[in-house]
Order: sequence, then structure tokens, then C-alpha cells
Amino acid sequence: MVGWKLGSRPPKTSGSAENGGFLTPISSLMRFLLVRVAGACQSPGLMSQTNPPLRWIARGEPFHSGETGSNGAFPAILEHLIRQRGLPDGLALDDYLNPKLKSLADPFLIPEMAAAVERILQAVDRREKVCVFGDYDVDGITSITLVRKLLLAYGLDPRFFIPRRGQEGYGLSTAAIRRCMEEGPKPDLLISVDCGTVSVAEVAALRADGIDVVIVDHHEPLPGQRPPCNALVNPKCGNDFTYLCAAGVAFKLGHALLKTRPADLDLKSVLDLVAVATIADIVPMIGENRLLVRHGLKILPKTTNTGLRALQQVTGMSGEATAMDVGFRIGPRINAAGRMDAPEKALAILITDDEDEAAMLADELDGYNRERQSEEIKIRKQALAQLNGFDPGREPVIVLGSREWHPGVVGIVASRLMRQYYKPTFVIAIDEHGLGKGSGRSIEGVSLVEAIRACETDLEAGGGHAMAAGISVTEEKLDVFRKNFGGFVLANTTPEQRLPRLYYDAELSFSDLSLAFLDSYELLQPFGSQNPQPVFVSRGVELSRAPLRMKNNHLRLTLRQGYPEHDAVYFGGGETPLPDPPWDVAFTVDRNTFRGRTNLQLIIQDVKPATGKSPSA
Repeated sequence: MVGWKLGSRPPKTSGSAENGGFLTPISSLMRFLLVRVAGACQSPGLMSQTNPPLRWIARGEPFHSGETGSNGAFPAILEHLIRQRGLPDGLALDDYLNPKLKSLADPFLIPEMAAAVERILQAVDRREKVCVFGDYDVDGITSITLVRKLLLAYGLDPRFFIPRRGQEGYGLSTAAIRRCMEEGPKPDLLISVDCGTVSVAEVAALRADGIDVVIVDHHEPLPGQRPPCNALVNPKCGNDFTYLCAAGVAFKLGHALLKTRPADLDLKSVLDLVAVATIADIVPMIGENRLLVRHGLKILPKTTNTGLRALQQVTGMSGEATAMDVGFRIGPRINAAGRMDAPEKALAILITDDEDEAAMLADELDGYNRERQSEEIKIRKQALAQLNGFDPGREPVIVLGSREWHPGVVGIVASRLMRQYYKPTFVIAIDEHGLGKGSGRSIEGVSLVEAIRACETDLEAGGGHAMAAGISVTEEKLDVFRKNFGGFVLANTTPEQRLPRLYYDAELSFSDLSLAFLDSYELLQPFGSQNPQPVFVSRGVELSRAPLRMKNNHLRLTLRQGYPEHDAVYFGGGETPLPDPPWDVAFTVDRNTFRGRTNLQLIIQDVKPATGKSPSA
């Protein structure tokens, strides 16, 4: 992460699920279309018709139908997909495909975990006043919930505090700390979750005021700077578990506390919270993240958390829970409260035990989400109007700003525009004083971290990660920033790098696709960052009947290749004319259950006229 003004938010690695950071839709997509959900109006693979066609590129070694596996216990395609991703060193194939909770590593491998445990147990023994201070997104809200549950198990009754996004900004800002202290009582110990790593001056002020601080975070530390806290529990300050989100780090803290002093709490009961945060925060789906999410999704349908049950009910979830359900149903509703400056509502639903209150709060969060969707549609429409005359062939970046835009929604719009135009994009909300706060999303090969460093003199502040970042910029410097940002992209990429592409994992025939294939394929789940959902290619595919147009220009198709036939959905496929069949199609696969009947369904990513040869050109 790069950053030069303390208190500016280090944005998440690649956004959040509802803003398009969740690049691999993974299951129950037909059910997804039939309920009110967030972010359903865009195809993950769809590009603007003004852009060149997607270039299809084979990922790693080729695979073709008919290959046989070296291990009779697993299909050849499964072995191929695992080789594509790389089996972790020292891990047996069966342990990778069927991860077990007993394989969780020692939590004390995370730096300063022992110091955090010691200080928290000291607070327990002294019956001290504790405040849990956290971020307003899904990861922050679930982390507060988890740490609160831990402290209650040890007999403490902590209060909690969440900054208001619009007025106080991210994390341990001076304004947020001031309100936290005013609402009182003054804590003996403040536990900061999902924020605090870069808040050097703010933590120093708290310590000077006699307040001890334990930070539980996962954001990038500033080089050579550490806040003067009692413990900084952040995997990125060490070498292990650097992929965890804040809720994952909080889970590790709970594991360490219970190993040191047992309490009446089964950590498995909070795995649903960890799964929700891990999926929504778009952290890498590798290592223990994959294990925690796999087991968390298993318990989500029968969760003991009253609020999560209410959210599943209001979003129409039923049966097995999937990462898609969390990323596009639960996550956006929790996030919407923070985006609309009502984060306490999202926390309230996760900590209540009252079913009536939970149902009422779920309806409120659903309302916030609809409000957020309306705001997003308005901003996107205005952004597209600003892009009237934009030439994707000449312009390397998109930088847009307005005084009419909500700062909590610009990241979602930036992600949509980035995917539509395949351009590094910043969308900026400008306040009445002319100061803009913007969110950026990038394409492969363009680091926003490096771009921010290169444009530092144009900006008031900035920070983030390679693919997602936040900036502060004055209105009068918007044009010069756009020019210099574009210059950075042109100087650091080739024309080919700036063209949209689609990576596929294997070529398969329709006869390879069956429920038995799906059973083995699903052992690779959960999919996400660094464990992407596989994309397959089939050639010479015909239409069995005319496409059925659904809402938002989605198409429902029945495709055949010879005799085998499969149902398919093409999100946004009706927005541009399709070529005449036969087609070569790139797709992911999904288990679709409707009225008690289960079948394998294709989710189309791209369509080309059939060539009968490799599509990499």
C-alpha cells in the first residue's frame, strides 16, 4: 500500500462483491435472477461494444477432451485444474480438496499475538472498560461482532463504535475518536479491528490520554512506521497468513485466547461470520481462507446468528449457501448501511437475539441496498453522459468527478466502468468545498499504487492496493491528474496489455459436462481471488431454440454440440448483437436446482463465431 496522509482509507484489494470485485460468479445464478439482488445488471465478462473483442488466452498448459488422469481417484480435468493453480507445498491432494479444521495452524505465528492475548486477559482479570472500534464495511462489522462475542464469553461487556463514512472517514480518524470519547465511557482498552495499522499519530494521542490500544487488522503497514500500541496483530507485519481479512485475524485472536484460557465459546459457531467477511472483502481464496469459507458456508443455512437468518430470509436464500449468495445477497446489504452512513444498523442485526428486531433490521438493510442501487444507477448514468465522445482507442484512462455524487457509491461505479471499457478508472465525489474523494479500479498490469506515487503532486492524499485505491484530489486539479495518470499508463504498458482479455482453463466437449463432472469440480470451491472459477471453451456450438430474453438484457439459451445439450445464461448478452451460430463459447459451470430438478448450467462469458481452431489469436 502507498499512503502519505494518515487517516486516509487504505482501500480493499479489489473492491467488494457488489462493486464488481467479485469477478467469478459461482452458483445458483438462475435463482439469483428471480429475487432482488445487488449488482445483477452487468455481465462479469461483458465489454462495451466500442472496445475490441476479448482476446481468449489459454491459462497454463493446454487440456483437451479425452485426456486421462494419472490418479484414478480423481478425473483428469480436476488434476489439470489443480496443476493450473498449484498445489501448496507439503499438502496432499485429498487434504487440498477436503480441508479440515484440525489443520488450522498455530495462531501465535502471527506477530504480537501473544502480547494481544496478554493485554486482553489482563482487561478480563481487572474488569476493565473495553471499546471495540471497527470499520463500517462487511469485514469491519463482522470483526466487531466476533470480538464482542469473544469478550462476552470472558465476562466483559464491551461497547463498540463505528465511524460514519461521510462525516468522519475511515478508521481511527481524529473526528471519529472525538465522537467515540464523547459518547463514553472512556475505555481502559480500545481494540481496533479492520483499521489502525497506519494510524500512528492517532494511536499516540490515545496512549497519551491513558488508553491502551490493541490493533487487529490486515491492511498494509507504512514502511518503517508502527503505531505505539500495546499490540499490532497484523499478518502483513510478518510472513504467515498475509491473505486473511480482519475477521480472519479476529478468528485467529479467538483461537489464541481460547488456547491460553478456555471459555464457554465454540469457535466453529462464528465461522459463518468469517466466511461472510472473507468473501465480501475479496481477499485471496487460498490457504486457511479457503478452509474457513468452506466450513463457514456449510453452517450458514443453519446458523445460530439471528441476524444472518433474517438476511437469508429477506434475500430469498434457501438450501445450501454459496459464495455467490454471500457476495451478491448478504454482503451488499451489510455494506449498504455503511455506504448510507447508518453502519450501526448493520452491526445491530448481527448482534441481536430477537427475531422480530432482526426481521425489521433486515428490511431496513434491504431498503438501504435499494437506495444504494438507485444512487449507483443515477451516478452511472451521469458518468456515461460525461463519457459522451470518449474514444476508448485513444484515451488510456477514465477519470470522472461531480459534486452530485455520493462518496459511498463511487467505487461501485468505478468498477463497472472499468469492466465496461477495460480502462483504469477513478470516479470522484466532490464536496461543497471542492475536495474530491475518489475510488479507483484497475486492469491487469496497471498498479494504482505506482500510479498514485507517480501523480503524488496532483493529489491531496491517496492509498490502496494495485487493483483498488482511494484518492483525495481538489476539483481544480482533476484535469491535470487525468492527464498525468493517463501518461503513467501509456508509459508503463504496451498497446497489447491495454486490450481486454479472457483467460480460459481448458477446452471441453459438451459430452464431458455432467453432474458427475460437477461433483468433482466443486471440490475446488470456494472460488475467489487467486483461486478463480475455471473458464472452459467449447467449439462448434449451435442454438437448439431461439434465445429467451430476460430482464436487464440477460439471455437464457439452450445450446447443443452434436447430440449433448445444455441450458445456459448469458448475463447482458442481449445488449449487443450476437454473431450467427455456430459459435465457440467461453463459459463457467453452475449447479442449478429448480422445482426439485438439478442440472448443470453454463454461464456464458463470451461468444465468437466458430473457427474450429485455437482462439488465442
